[in-house]
Amino acid sequence: MPEQLADTRIQRFLATKEVVVLCTVQRSGAPLAMPMWFLPVPEALYMISVDGLQKVRNLRRDPRVCVIAESGTRGPAIRGVAIQGHVEFVEDSAQRQPVVEGLLQKYDPDLARLWGGWVMPSNRVLFRIVPEQVRSWGL
Repeated sequence: MPEQLADTRIQRFLATKEVVVLCTVQRSGAPLAMPMWFLPVPEALYMISVDGLQKVRNLRRDPRVCVIAESGTRGPAIRGVAIQGHVEFVEDSAQRQPVVEGLLQKYDPDLARLWGGWVMPSNRVLFRIVPEQVRSWGL
């Protein structure tokens, strides 16, 4: 049976993670891997970035992504999740607001300090990663 992002053990594991690795596709076809803060929900992962950065340009050109979350260093202690999917940018402010609040709560006080307050700056973009394939190990 295929794994789902909504699986309880996957959601529980993601809830313990502060950072995941987001991999985008560069114009050359090479991967670009970047650490990212994120907010997991059963149907998607949400992330915020500065508009215009290379990863955002990659996503606007090619929405395919892979996200990796892992812990442990050897043998049976290694656990993780890989999520392949595509990105959808969230433009509607009514849809964005609860996600932004969730990210601010998760990364309190660091995100608010980075932003200079509790409002997402206008040069940021919010996107969701819609999973197409989910694989876990050691969970």
